[in-house]
Amino acid sequence: MSDTPYLTTPTETEQMPPGIPYIIGNEAAERFSFYGMRTILTIFMVRYLHLMGDQVLPAMNDAEAQYNYHSWIAWVYLFPIFGALISDAFTGKYRIILWVSVLYCIGHAALALMGSPPFAASSWMWSGLLLIALGAGGIKPCVSAHVGDQFGPKNQHLMEKVYQWFYFSINFGSTLSTLLTPWLLEWYGPHIAFGVPGVLMAIATLMFWAGRRVFIHVPPAGLSFLKAVFSKEGLLAIFKLGIVYVVISVFWALFDQTSSAWVLQAEDMNREWMGITWLESQIQVANPILVMLLIPVFQFVLYPLVSLFFPLTPLRKMSIGMFLAAIAFGLSAVVQGWIDIGERPSIAWQIVGFVIITAAEVMISITGLEFSYSQSPKAMKSVIMALWLASVALGNHVTALVNLAIQIPGINSAVGEGAELMPEDGEQTLKGGWLAKVDTPPKGTTPDGTGEKGNQETKKPNKQVRFAGLDHKFDTPDDFVLTFDTFGNMTNVETSEDAVLEVGRGIIAQHFFQSSSTDDLRELPADDVGTKLLESLKDSRDQPLVYDRITRDRFRILAQGPDGKLLTQWDIVYSAQVSRAVPVAPTVTAKPYTWREERIINLKGPEGQKEVDAARGEIPETKVTGSASIGGRVTLEGADYYWFWTYLMLGAAVLFVPIAYFYRTRDLTDHNANDANDTPSVPTSTETETPGEIGDALR
Repeated sequence: MSDTPYLTTPTETEQMPPGIPYIIGNEAAERFSFYGMRTILTIFMVRYLHLMGDQVLPAMNDAEAQYNYHSWIAWVYLFPIFGALISDAFTGKYRIILWVSVLYCIGHAALALMGSPPFAASSWMWSGLLLIALGAGGIKPCVSAHVGDQFGPKNQHLMEKVYQWFYFSINFGSTLSTLLTPWLLEWYGPHIAFGVPGVLMAIATLMFWAGRRVFIHVPPAGLSFLKAVFSKEGLLAIFKLGIVYVVISVFWALFDQTSSAWVLQAEDMNREWMGITWLESQIQVANPILVMLLIPVFQFVLYPLVSLFFPLTPLRKMSIGMFLAAIAFGLSAVVQGWIDIGERPSIAWQIVGFVIITAAEVMISITGLEFSYSQSPKAMKSVIMALWLASVALGNHVTALVNLAIQIPGINSAVGEGAELMPEDGEQTLKGGWLAKVDTPPKGTTPDGTGEKGNQETKKPNKQVRFAGLDHKFDTPDDFVLTFDTFGNMTNVETSEDAVLEVGRGIIAQHFFQSSSTDDLRELPADDVGTKLLESLKDSRDQPLVYDRITRDRFRILAQGPDGKLLTQWDIVYSAQVSRAVPVAPTVTAKPYTWREERIINLKGPEGQKEVDAARGEIPETKVTGSASIGGRVTLEGADYYWFWTYLMLGAAVLFVPIAYFYRTRDLTDHNANDANDTPSVPTSTETETPGEIGDALR
C-alpha cells in the first residue's frame, strides 16, 4: 500500500476524471476575483482611495495611479516563474495551488478592509495586492497543467472537451466580473466591490480542497527538473525565446493600458452606447467577448485565407499583431486629441480600438504561447510558459517606469502629514522634502485667519500650515499656506499668485459664458485663444500666465513659481472646473446618491454637499470654480502620451520583422523523436499546445 493518501497516476477509465469539476470551479472563481479587482483598480486609486480614511486627502493623479497599477501587474506576471520552479521541483501542482489560493483570499480580505483601523487605506491596499500577486503567481503556471495531469491514455480523447470548458470558465468569470464589479463599486463601495470576489475565491478554495482525494497528484520532478532547466539545451531555448519575448513585451506595455489609460480616457467620453450608460471600467468587457468571437474567425477563416497567398508562420502572425497594436493606440491618440480640444467623443471609438487591439492579442498571445510551447524542451514546458508571462511583467514594468518618470513632485504628497502637524511640533520636513510648520493666526483674527466676525460657536477653528518656498525660509514671498478644518480636510491653498489667478479664471469664465446662450453649446477657449485672453496678466515676478484647456469642462492656469520655470515642483497650478446646471423636470425622481457621493458628503459636510450637487448639475446656474495647488503636473500628457506609446509600438514592430525573418525554429521532427520517452509537463491533444494554455495566455 502506498504511503501517500493521494492518487499519483490516472485511473484506467474512459470516463471524465472526477477532479475536473473542482478545478474548473476554482478557475472560474479565481478569474472572477482577479479580473473583478483588476477592472476597478485604476479608477479606485484615482477616485476612491483618498476618501477611505477619516479625512479627505488629495486624489491620486492619473500618472501615479498608472504607475501603481502597472507595477502591481508586473509582479503578478513575474511571480509565475517562482511558482513554476517551486511546483515542478519541490511541492507539486496541487499543494502550490491550494496554498496560494489561501493567500488570494487573505489578499481580498485586506482590500475589503481598506479604511479600517489600525492601518492606513494605502497600507491595506498594498498588502492585499501583494498577496494577490503571490496567489496569481502560484496559480497561473500550474492550473492548466493540473487539468492535463488528470487524464490517462484511455480518456485522453476527452481532454479537448474539458479544456474547452476550462477556457469557457476563464472567459465567463472575467466577463461577468468586468460587468458586475464596477457596478458594485459605484453603488456599494470598495468594501463590497473587493469583498464579493474574495468570497467567491474562498468558496473556490474550499471546492479545490474538497477535490483533493479525487485529484491526480503528479509528484514533483525534484533536482532533475532543475538540471533540465540549466542544461545547455535548456539555456539555449531560454536565450532564443528571450529575444522574442523582450520585443513582444512592448505589446504588453500597451495592451494592459486598456485597464488603466483607456479607463481614465473613458471618463471624458460620452459613455452612452447601445442605449446603456457604461461606467468607465465596464467597457473593458469588450475584450473577453471579442476574444471568444475572434479566435474562431482567425483560426478557421482569416489564417487559411491569408495562407493561400502568404506563408503565415507563427512569428509572422505575431509581427502583424504588433502593427495592429500600434494602429489601436494610434486611434486612442486621435480620440484623446479630440478630448484635448474640448470635444466629447463617443465611447464607441474605444470599442473600435478594442476590436483592433484584441485582434492583435489573438495574433500575439495565443500564437506566442503556441510557438513557445513548440520550441521548448518538454521537461521545461512550465518554465517557458512562466517566462512567456514574464514578458508581460517586463512590458508592465516599462509602462510603470514611464509613468514614474513623467511625474513632477507636488505639495499633495505632504498634505496628509501637514494635516497631522501640531503647533508644538515646530518646523518639520515632510514627505517630498517640503519644509512646514503650523501658523499661529495674528491677534484679532478668527481661527481661520480672516479677521471676519461671526458666530464663534458655529465657526470651525481651522488650522493653517505654512510651507517654505524655494528659498527654504519662512515668512518670505514664496511661502504658501494650506488650511485644514477640524476633521483634517484641506480646505484651501493660499499662494502669492492667488489674486491674479482668480482674475484669470474670471476672464476665461466670461469668455465661456459669452460663447453661447445655451449651456450645452458653451465652450472653453482653445489654448491659443485663452493664452491671448490672459496676455495682459502677469504674476508677481512679471511673468505671463499660461492657459491650458484639458477637456470640455476643465482647464488650468499656470504661474511659473519662484524658480521662474514651468514643469517643476514650484509651478503654481490653478485647476478650474465648469459645473453645468442640468435642468430636471419637477416630475422626475431625483437620482440616488452613489457610494462615493455619500462618502464625500459625510466627510466634508455642507461643503461636500455643494461639491456633489455641482458635479451632478443640481445647481441653480452653471458656474466656473477653481483652486490652486503647487507642482504635481506631468511632463507627458493628453494626446502626446498616447502618441508616445504608438511610436514605441511601431518601432518595436519594425524591429521584430528581421527577428521573424532570421529566427531559426527548432526542428519539430527531431523534437518529437528526442522527447518521445519524456513525460510532458502539460499533456496535449496536439503537437503544440492545449486550449487550457490558450486560456492562461488570454489571462
